Amino acid sequence: MSILAVSIAEVREQIAAATHAARSQGTANPVVALVPTMGALHAGHLALVARAREMADVVVVSIFVNPLQFGEAEDLDRYPRDLTGDRAALDEATASAVPRPGSGSSSVGEIIVFAPSAAEMYPDGKTQTKISAGNVGNLLEGRSRAGHFDGVLVVVNKLLNIARPDVVLFGQKDAQQVFVVSRMVRDLNIPVVVEVVETVREDDGLALSSRNRFLDKGERLAARVLSQTLEAAESAASSGIDAVIAAAQSASMGEPLVKLEYLAVVNPKSFLPVDDNYHGKAIVAVAARVGSTRLIDNESVYLG
Repeated sequence: MSILAVSIAEVREQIAAATHAARSQGTANPVVALVPTMGALHAGHLALVARAREMADVVVVSIFVNPLQFGEAEDLDRYPRDLTGDRAALDEATASAVPRPGSGSSSVGEIIVFAPSAAEMYPDGKTQTKISAGNVGNLLEGRSRAGHFDGVLVVVNKLLNIARPDVVLFGQKDAQQVFVVSRMVRDLNIPVVVEVVETVREDDGLALSSRNRFLDKGERLAARVLSQTLEAAESAASSGIDAVIAAAQSASMGEPLVKLEYLAVVNPKSFLPVDDNYHGKAIVAVAARVGSTRLIDNESVYLG
């Protein structure tokens, strides 16, 4: 069974107990991994947990729907919450796991689930201390969701300070989030390794998302156009930026249930749009509304 902690004091006690147990079983310097989530766990989240188990002796999964990263018109109240189901999924993952190579532990440790309330994380309401995502925080997702990344950085910083992990894991699907978090870690000299795990997809290419459950049958079929758009962009990458944009736009057209919000090609080192003469690795990022549900996706390409 996973171990549930709902307060900051509890999760710190559980992490301390787990690291002590690992030392008693022969692990001199136990590694702690944190997997931040907003719950409604799916196979993409479990891939993060599996990677955390490969890297660490103690795994903490936070489940917290962070109000700071939702705007007034966004779906905070609608966002799915199922702590019982989430813990069941983690327990199943624990039961099928194997010890980390080189670990002194003879059995796989339980996952520590940190599921605080908003009052526990923000006892005085919205924090007066702010962390700015800078110019990148106002582009793409930031343009569509004002203040979103500032809210992400506050909660990630708090979680890192609470759990004090050696490694924190994120999915590549949220590429812009990965960028701003990684930059915050560098800028503020936070002693943690940011590990990025490849996007997990359905058999037809749709990236797994907690919001996919809001799609009806027709919308679910239509949503495939996002991954098809990225596939078209990747196929055209050797011909340069103009070919990528043309191919992606062509692939995204003709699906009335999908309303494209943005299609961008950015430099992974800056997350700023590349210019017409750019050659090298790039990220093609897309966001769209499928019915009333907003989805994002991205793919790395190499521009010729």
